[in-house]
Amino acid sequence: MLAEPLSPDHSIVFNGDQPVEWRVEPGLVPYEAAVQAMEARVAAIAAGQAGELIWLLEHPPLYTAGVSSKDEDLLDAGRFPVHRTGRGGQFTYHGPGQRVAYVMLDLNRRGKDVRGLVRGLEQWVIGALDRFGVTADVREGRVGVWVERKGPGWSREDKIAAIGVKVRKWVTFHGISLNVEPDLDHFGGIVPCGISDHGVTSLVDLGVLATMDEADAALKASFETVFGPVVTGASPLA
Repeated sequence: MLAEPLSPDHSIVFNGDQPVEWRVEPGLVPYEAAVQAMEARVAAIAAGQAGELIWLLEHPPLYTAGVSSKDEDLLDAGRFPVHRTGRGGQFTYHGPGQRVAYVMLDLNRRGKDVRGLVRGLEQWVIGALDRFGVTADVREGRVGVWVERKGPGWSREDKIAAIGVKVRKWVTFHGISLNVEPDLDHFGGIVPCGISDHGVTSLVDLGVLATMDEADAALKASFETVFGPVVTGASPLA
């Protein structure tokens, strides 16, 4: 099922008050530090003390378990640290070569439409991938963004981006992860998102030799199309 495009006047798309802050964090950020900083920023946004923020970073290798995760989907508990988290979804992997984008948007000013938010996140990722000539879409009953791969006599669908969000006081947190060039073998310690009959892929695995900077540029351009303009922001770790 192809993701339904958002109309230009959809309430989630543009917030005319002010641009969203956009921060790309250098290096590998420990998961606990990132969650602590994200929680603090979400509380400040809800209190009217800070603006919206899209925070792009990379983590060291780790697994996260969402609120719907099942213990049997953790296939190798000793491989990497496992973090229980309040986001939606099941088990996922984060690590070097994967762009994580923590999405802190104020739905009080965007129509309080969680379904519209998720559709917007899907369109954001799909639009970014389109800039590399990669056709991606969503599938009914499966969370995330998928690509179809074909060869002589075969075809399969692989996941290239995960989506898992939570909303508190109508402010969003957690977000998306896009596989640019992670070690795909690292996904073998879990059943990603509880789906065992499909695989995972990345831009580089698809033959798109994109750098992280190029992926960030595509994400930025697509985000502005879906959600509105951005401005460079300060690190929430400061």
